[in-house]
Amino acid sequence: MSENGNKTIELPESITVRELAEQIETSPIDIIKQLMANGVMANINQQIDFDTAAIVVEEFGFDAQPMLSAELEAAEDQVQIPQWRQILDDEDQSAMVVRPPVVTILGHVDHGKTTLLDTIRKTNVAEGEAGGITQHISAYQINHNDRLITFLDTPGHEAFTAMRARGAQGADIAVLVVAADDGVMPQTREALAHARAAGVPILVALNKMDRPNANQNKVLQELSDVGLIPDEWDGDTIVIPVSAKENTGIEDLLEAILLIADNSEIKANPHGKVIGTVIEGELHKSKGVIATLLVQNGTFHVGDSLLAGTASGRARAMFDYRGEAIEEAKPSSPISILGLSAVPRAGELFRVVENERTARVQAKKLRESEKEVGSRPVGASLDQIFEALKAGKVQELRLVIKADAQGSLEPIINSLKNLSAGEIRVNILHSATGNISESDVMLASASDAVVVGFNVVADQAAKSVADTEKIDIRTYEIIYRLTEDIEKALKGLMEPEIREVELGQAEVRAVFHIPKLGQIAGCMIISGELRRNARIKVRRGDEVIFKGSISSLKHEKDDIKEAREGFECGIALKGFGDFEVGDILESYTEETVEVV
Repeated sequence: MSENGNKTIELPESITVRELAEQIETSPIDIIKQLMANGVMANINQQIDFDTAAIVVEEFGFDAQPMLSAELEAAEDQVQIPQWRQILDDEDQSAMVVRPPVVTILGHVDHGKTTLLDTIRKTNVAEGEAGGITQHISAYQINHNDRLITFLDTPGHEAFTAMRARGAQGADIAVLVVAADDGVMPQTREALAHARAAGVPILVALNKMDRPNANQNKVLQELSDVGLIPDEWDGDTIVIPVSAKENTGIEDLLEAILLIADNSEIKANPHGKVIGTVIEGELHKSKGVIATLLVQNGTFHVGDSLLAGTASGRARAMFDYRGEAIEEAKPSSPISILGLSAVPRAGELFRVVENERTARVQAKKLRESEKEVGSRPVGASLDQIFEALKAGKVQELRLVIKADAQGSLEPIINSLKNLSAGEIRVNILHSATGNISESDVMLASASDAVVVGFNVVADQAAKSVADTEKIDIRTYEIIYRLTEDIEKALKGLMEPEIREVELGQAEVRAVFHIPKLGQIAGCMIISGELRRNARIKVRRGDEVIFKGSISSLKHEKDDIKEAREGFECGIALKGFGDFEVGDILESYTEETVEVV
């Protein structure tokens, strides 16, 4: 029960009118009337979004809360201990020393995460990001009162859910950014679930306190509703009011981070096994593979050989978060290195091994143990592929995906796989980092696929082949634009559902033969109506023995367009005359239901 006396219900991001009516135990007609009162025209099977549903149910005495997906609810209920933390348990505990805390910034899109970090580190990231949304996980360090704090900047868009989870798993403290003028939103709840699953302390930064419509008490209540009881309400969650734009409350936020760090015993062994997490990997045109790593135990040195998933190599050069060359990196240090053989996957555990040969051998074993993803060699033009799908010749939309970085590639793939609907599915034949190459286009050409790129360009050879082979190359700078376009394509490709709407039934009472017309069924309309232009089913017992259309509908000697319940009529069908007394004629129409 909420503070205004309304009952609280959880609703998904979208729900049909029928399902909403069932949720609040009312008539769908009442829901439709309320929608119309709010300027929304919808039928009983139409989907409405969460915000619209929330407005409607409020009129019926309910307050709506966003519903977590089953996957996220499961994540909340089960704390997952990262592998690197398990390895630390095996270290010599007497050699463990305090290290800088690693902090992840999580929260809903547009609640000011990047601006907050920008204010903290005195740099400018937000303006350079396409669409104002951070596209990669990055890592930075700041010095506050002679103590280092490492920040992981995780993007806020929903396509990066997997990256948010990975960011929380690599962190010691999670800062949940909530806008004071907006409150707890669906992605806030998702981020909270990931932080809880990682088992890390959670600190709330109540941002945008400079806004005239900021409502601190309302947001504190919403935080309490999701289990984050503010400390000023005798809870155990520290909530710090801040304004990233006005640079207020930042000192308090940093002090709170250090306070939590002091109470959490964040330690590592700088002389122990060198392990950590891959934050980002990309293929640079001139430098080759660049991997961004977070050292979590031991001390990493230039020249060390390492294994990061199926990627291996030796650190030929190492740079800190400012891009300055360094020789060693202690625990909690974010670094970039050159020298890996392949782009490592974001979130992979990396470790230092004896030598480069050992790293190569182990990487090869891992590659061989992984299941090979079958990829058929590739394409035609997009229009041709769509026509083939519409004609039912193929049942999948095949894609070749290229992205600028592994951290972008993975969430794109996950998002696109989730778009598969009905019998038509998305089949990703090949995905990799780097610009679109000639081989990518040739793969698409051989497999009737579409080439999709994110923050990459097609090289000249690829463009030439694409022109020759009539291959469409689609490139994007914002992930949700990419997924939106593919989703629209899929919806356009799926054949609409054909639904039968029953109009009425007639019982055959007599059978007549009329020259030129053939067999005529003398019928009594027992329910609804029969229409001249409708479809007819002939049902004998439990079996439908014919489906077709009416060739003649008469009342006495007059041609009629329809016959209603209680009236008699004579019916002739196209292509059928084998009537028997007692047959039931069912009149129906077919309506197209668009795929949603």
